[in-house]
Amino acid sequence: MPKKKIEIFPAKFGFFPYMFLMYLSMPAYYIYFEPGWKKVTGYVLLVIFLVTYRQLYQYIERDNIQYTVWLVVQIGIMLILSIFFNINNIFLGFFPANFIGWYREKKKFMIALILFGTTIIIPILVRINELIPNNIFYFVPFIVIMFMSPFGIRSMVNKMELEKQLDEANERIKELVKREERMRIARDLHDTLGHTLSLITLKSQLVGKLIDKDSSRAKNEAKEIERTSRAALSQVRELVSDMRAITVSEELIESESILEAAGITYFLNVETQLEEIPVLTQNILSMCLREAVTNVVKHSGAKKCLIHIVERAGEIQVSIHDDGRGVSISNRAGNGLNGMSERLALLDGTLNIASENGTKLRITIPIIVKEREAGIVS
Repeated sequence: MPKKKIEIFPAKFGFFPYMFLMYLSMPAYYIYFEPGWKKVTGYVLLVIFLVTYRQLYQYIERDNIQYTVWLVVQIGIMLILSIFFNINNIFLGFFPANFIGWYREKKKFMIALILFGTTIIIPILVRINELIPNNIFYFVPFIVIMFMSPFGIRSMVNKMELEKQLDEANERIKELVKREERMRIARDLHDTLGHTLSLITLKSQLVGKLIDKDSSRAKNEAKEIERTSRAALSQVRELVSDMRAITVSEELIESESILEAAGITYFLNVETQLEEIPVLTQNILSMCLREAVTNVVKHSGAKKCLIHIVERAGEIQVSIHDDGRGVSISNRAGNGLNGMSERLALLDGTLNIASENGTKLRITIPIIVKEREAGIVS
């Protein structure tokens, strides 16, 4: 059984916690010059301070009572060392200042900040006579930084929390997209292969009955079964092909060939970098493009079709405009438009349809910075 690796600090924080340990060398240096029992007490307090530092990293993401207790002990030790040993020990405040910023609740954060501020001011007031001859203004910049650092840490923690929530949301969206695609594939299998396989079954039964009575007709029916089964195989291949995630660029090439084959003049205007669109968004857009172009070919009677893709104000807009007969209110619920709306809803996208010298279909999907970065990496 492999030995469990002992971690002084959580590995995810890297080398940063160890770097801070070097700042304990100055308090250790000041304590060294203290007499007898005071020196021993000072080093004991410094060891306890080190223990609090380690324990705070263990509880840093739990934000519970243990975290608060260890933080209070750390602040208390800083107060004692600053008042009864050396005023320069006040700079140990950079340690609790870091941990105060990890409080999620604003109320806890403010209470801890007030406690921290009090323990910084008290040693200065107690030893003010000692500080004035040695230029008290030397301490001012460091104390200001000390007070500001919890706000900086808190801002960083909030950003990390938002990014975590965004990652979780994106994972849920991916699962919803997979589930929706499974349902679509199930519907396609039922609507296409179900009918074809039923036909093959009926014709096979007919061949069994005709083989002794009318062998010539039985042969013709067998050939028909062969043709039908080949068609079914082709349908399966199409379904498998549809399951593969396709990029917008690939779908645009496919759209061009479909429109030109139908005798529809194709125009394309792209005003964004398609490869920078996140993978999940590309998949949704590609499926919607395919559905829209299929509708143009099957139902519009159009001679021209323009596809326009543009990015503006943090969103991707795709419009498909044909010069056909337009779409009536009764037809807007059909032709796969409901499926497109459902897919787009997974990404907070919208679908708008208008009859403007034909049919104009506009797809809008918001793009978030974090999602874009994930898309580029993918």
